[in-house]
Amino acid sequence: MDIGVVGLGRMGANMARRMARAGARVVAFDLDAAARGALAGERNLQIAEGLAALAASLPGERVILTMLPAGPATAGALAELLPLLSTGDTLVDGGNAYYRDSMARALEMSQRGMRYVDAGVSGGVHGLAGGYCLMLGGTPKSVERFEPFARLLAPAPDRGWLHCGPSGAGHFAKMIHNGIEYGMMQAYAEGFALLAARKDLEFDLGRLAETWRHGSVVRSWLLDLSAEVLKEDEDMAGVAPVVADSGEGRWTALEAVALGVPAPVITMALMARFSSQGKSDYSRKLLAMMRTKFGGHAITKA
Repeated sequence: MDIGVVGLGRMGANMARRMARAGARVVAFDLDAAARGALAGERNLQIAEGLAALAASLPGERVILTMLPAGPATAGALAELLPLLSTGDTLVDGGNAYYRDSMARALEMSQRGMRYVDAGVSGGVHGLAGGYCLMLGGTPKSVERFEPFARLLAPAPDRGWLHCGPSGAGHFAKMIHNGIEYGMMQAYAEGFALLAARKDLEFDLGRLAETWRHGSVVRSWLLDLSAEVLKEDEDMAGVAPVVADSGEGRWTALEAVALGVPAPVITMALMARFSSQGKSDYSRKLLAMMRTKFGGHAITKA
């Protein structure tokens, strides 16, 4: 059972390791020599020096998993890979691609006699030990070709992975998954901020979060992670109040507008991230100046 893996960032490398340790033969490549070197010596794992070498190392109808950022990195790798592939080969895109791009790629590959699977992947840095949740889009035959590897990557062979539907369904499901994640994270963050503001009640936030982990209706893996953070450093000294957004939250909000489906929690969580990045600074300055003009209120100088 052979598979190629392109993209050896932390998640890609760990997915390659998980499959290799489960008995699959993995041929892996990354542009970064250090990333390739980090996997050297792993059992069942061969490092290729380029995409052509990777393709040549895989027998029969090949299965290749790409774990690259959406956008130019994925587009560039696919443009180089396509001429190296043959009829019957299967390409699995495990990056967080926009689902409409995935639908277009599936059509292009189908016209070339190849198969394409859009794979939404969740599990983060803990997937090597605990497994990954996989949301797969594509034809039944395409997903069938990837299924043996999905069973190795998932938390268990019979759970944690799903053929969601036709091409685009896997990345659409992952997009909504990440939108939900934004909202859940924001709710936890706001709740603990309110608790932290009541110094007079002397909350031990780490112990409270740990208590909520057991039997509470708000228990979740995100709460588990929050409990770890708060027990280690409740004040989070040295952490800047800036939260990045990967793009999936933006796509989710835009999809809500396009479909006319209300998604206020997800949208406001996305806006909160924009605000943390300094993108509301201009409007706040103007608000302060309006108050000064109509009421003579003092302003805080930068």
